[in-house]
Amino acid sequence: MKVLDKTISQLTIPTPFAVGDTHVYLLKGETLSLVDAGVKTKEAWDALKMQFKELGYAPGDIEQIILTHHHPDHIGLIEQFPRAENIVAHKNVNPWLTRDEAFFSYYEEFFKDFFNKCGVPSKYSAVLNKLRAPLNYAGQGQVTKVIDEGDILPGHEDWQVIETKGHAQSHLSFFRDSDGAFIGGDHLLHHITPNPLLEPPQQVTQDRPRPMLQYRTNLNKCLSLGIKTVFPGHGDVFSDIDALLPVQMEKQEKRANNVYKLLVEKTQTPFELCKQIFPKQYEKQLDLTISETIGQLDYLEDQGVVGKMLKDGVYYYYAE
Repeated sequence: MKVLDKTISQLTIPTPFAVGDTHVYLLKGETLSLVDAGVKTKEAWDALKMQFKELGYAPGDIEQIILTHHHPDHIGLIEQFPRAENIVAHKNVNPWLTRDEAFFSYYEEFFKDFFNKCGVPSKYSAVLNKLRAPLNYAGQGQVTKVIDEGDILPGHEDWQVIETKGHAQSHLSFFRDSDGAFIGGDHLLHHITPNPLLEPPQQVTQDRPRPMLQYRTNLNKCLSLGIKTVFPGHGDVFSDIDALLPVQMEKQEKRANNVYKLLVEKTQTPFELCKQIFPKQYEKQLDLTISETIGQLDYLEDQGVVGKMLKDGVYYYYAE
């Protein structure tokens, strides 16, 4: 637990995930708000209650929950705050909180079809049965106040909403112009680069999102804001954003260049590339590694240096 200034405190909560601890933020203003809500485990709840007590508060004091995005380590404990009348978030968070069955079925069908188009062999189809597993760590509820780019946080008129899609199609961050403070969720992290994750389009008739391109666009947006201090969802608070973000973007470009070199050698499917890029991880983390592979291909395609063709229902990428 860290008191960062007179209006914001950081509370740190354990998770069962590889990413490690996650941070939530107690935000004072006209409304006492909690930004993000950790993961749904007893260990997380006990840690949160203890830190509330150290700050002189109790869970029943929280009047509003604000969410940066829908991932389980950020929405887990939303049901534990009896006075929180509002859950404030991007509209794309709501299907995850309400357990929208039609949405989940659509989500699973999208990935079944997309994995086929990526050339993923049928023996790996079991990973598709695990798409709902993280929901065991997620809370249930309903978004009562929808926010998006340019809005002001309800109850906190000095905080502006910044759309930061890429890591998630629901991702928002919050910026305070008066001192350059930035609550960044998983968009800006110092020790790792967030994985831009594939998600289906909100409507069947739309093209799928290109999360790597969104992520890079929003990194550049952040460079233009005048951010002084980042309060992240994981890892240390940091202030060297102007130096860090160009380095992170350059590293991503180098990873994409490695993919390009593989395509110069021969035309390949996304799955074939994924196996070469992530030889030790792809079988256990196929959803994440395919997301990363497609992200690099989207970037290279956007740069005009690779193309793709659909043959027998499978995408093949080639160097231009």
